[in-house]
Amino acid sequence: MAKKVFIAATGQNCGKTTMSVSLMHLARKKYDRIGFIKPIGPKVEQFGDITVDMDAALMARTFGLEEDIHLMSPVAMHKNFTRQYLVGIISNETLERQIVDAVAQLEKKYDLLIIEGAGHSGVGSVIGLSNARVAKLLEAPVMIVSGSGIGSVIDAVHLNLSLYREEQADVRMIVVNKLIPGKRDDVLSYLHRAFDHNGQHVIGGFNYSPILANPTLAHIGHLFRLPVRGTDEEKSRIIHQIQLGAASSQRVVDGLQDSTLMLLTSSRDELIVTLSSLYHIPAYRDKIAGLVISGRTPITNVSQQILDDSGIPYIRIERSTAEVFTAVMEDVAKITAADKEKLNWITANAEREIDFEAIDALL
Repeated sequence: MAKKVFIAATGQNCGKTTMSVSLMHLARKKYDRIGFIKPIGPKVEQFGDITVDMDAALMARTFGLEEDIHLMSPVAMHKNFTRQYLVGIISNETLERQIVDAVAQLEKKYDLLIIEGAGHSGVGSVIGLSNARVAKLLEAPVMIVSGSGIGSVIDAVHLNLSLYREEQADVRMIVVNKLIPGKRDDVLSYLHRAFDHNGQHVIGGFNYSPILANPTLAHIGHLFRLPVRGTDEEKSRIIHQIQLGAASSQRVVDGLQDSTLMLLTSSRDELIVTLSSLYHIPAYRDKIAGLVISGRTPITNVSQQILDDSGIPYIRIERSTAEVFTAVMEDVAKITAADKEKLNWITANAEREIDFEAIDALL
């Protein structure tokens, strides 16, 4: 029978998927066989001929678990899923059976099974399967991942604990992510005081890094459902700055910083030509992560030829610059298997910042 851990979170963007990737990487140094499942999948994609949760697809592709993909996302919530559940087309009993059966099959195959929840404790309640309910259904010890802070973490964790207690799920640890390095020990010491006496062990997670929060050009393309012109390496490059190409070409060039994504309109021929020409120069190639060219005005033939010949990565979007800028700034980058730079960062830093033995001892 496999060891199990249910990875939950206090809310969105706490680093739950990052923790799943980290545990998978670190556990492989100790265990021969490590499996993964995302019981409830609210964000789905196609994986061959089946629909699966995005995180299940990420883990399958990253860690070579493709043969298990039919088990790794037993409840993938397609567009009309909740409506079908609420009118009785899909039953709670069926969903529970699908999850329990998938976990049972994976438990027979693996030494450790990582079970990733779908967000805070109440996510999934709309189909009768909150994270707290699923954790109890699977009798899996729970790890709650939170962001950093002291008061905010204590408040958020207690809010989530109430539902886990109602379901009688076993919450054993709290992993605190996005810690400021200079405040890490101080923050963790106060959180130990707040939770250790309740039976929840506090463990430090990752220090804060903008690398994980920042998007790639491939992610921007996925956001707008548009193709990206560029190599796989260019598409997976992490964007550190987003700049509007509204000033003169010279001022735009002077303002370029490391790995800048430039948003500009299709009528800015001189800026398109300038940036395309500069992309041939190594110093500027480091600064220019790519272009997002917006607007319904066609790019002139000459500018288009220079753009294509330069090899500069870009996305062409026939929407206003204001719409594009707003969408990009409000979006939160979700890690995918194509984000090699991010995945390499996660695994390298996990070995320095995550105490897997402390986590494993609590399972």
